[in-house]
Amino acid sequence: MLDRLYTELADGDLRLVKLAEPHRAALRAACAADADVWPIYSSSFGPDHFDQSFDTLIGGKFRMPYAIFDGERLVGMTAWLRPDMSAQTVEIGNSYIHPDARGTGLNGRLKKLMIDHAFAAGIRRIEFRIDERNKRSQAAVAKLGCTKEGVLRSERITWTGYVRDTGLWSLLAGEWRVRP
Repeated sequence: MLDRLYTELADGDLRLVKLAEPHRAALRAACAADADVWPIYSSSFGPDHFDQSFDTLIGGKFRMPYAIFDGERLVGMTAWLRPDMSAQTVEIGNSYIHPDARGTGLNGRLKKLMIDHAFAAGIRRIEFRIDERNKRSQAAVAKLGCTKEGVLRSERITWTGYVRDTGLWSLLAGEWRVRP
């Protein structure tokens, strides 16, 4: 069932391609475009930390990462995290979009594409775990119809040493409907 979940996805010019070594340079450039965003992420993909974080992401046992393409341009990354096919759950995370692609509707389109696909593949619950300081991401998942279930206090220590409170958001298959 994991093979059914982790497949390349497309909607017009938007493509999610399995992240791999050939994407390293283009993703490094995209991630360097917003050096100020990394302190609210669990790990940094900024210039000083990119290679180590990239290696961890593509080599992770419980991570299935994508490169996000808008046309022929790589504009970011996202991933399926901690898939549990016996519980029919998965998290969408490790998402980053180049600053000039933000506010264009691309993030909503890619999340809808992933959500539609996950539910079609047999997932019944999708989770989003978001740093409580990350108001932009919280607003984006709320707009998708996700429910904030609570806050996991001191849930992780980020790459900066910050002890992070993590908002736990979810979306159930029975709650999802495609929006225009």
